[in-house]
Amino acid sequence: MKTGAVAIHPDWWSKTLAGGVLGATLALALAGLFAWLGPGGIDAREKPQFVMWSIAPLWMIVFSTVYLFRTGLRALLWLGGANLAAYGLLLYVRG
Repeated sequence: MKTGAVAIHPDWWSKTLAGGVLGATLALALAGLFAWLGPGGIDAREKPQFVMWSIAPLWMIVFSTVYLFRTGLRALLWLGGANLAAYGLLLYVRG
């Protein structure tokens, strides 16, 4: 039954840890980027409520896709790199 496709390894614990911790921090960074770069800037009237409610869906999107990585280490590395990029961009945008 080998077809040449690479199987996804069941590293559930490490993938769950990556999605839970690094997914949450990535969602916070992405919400922060939207707060600073979105319409109206950081001082828009309705933006804090929208940004607050956008964190959970962003986190769940990352959390649900983390199981598509082949290994837990790969998930940790990719999400760690995405976090570094997102927080670096956030610090740059904040000036």
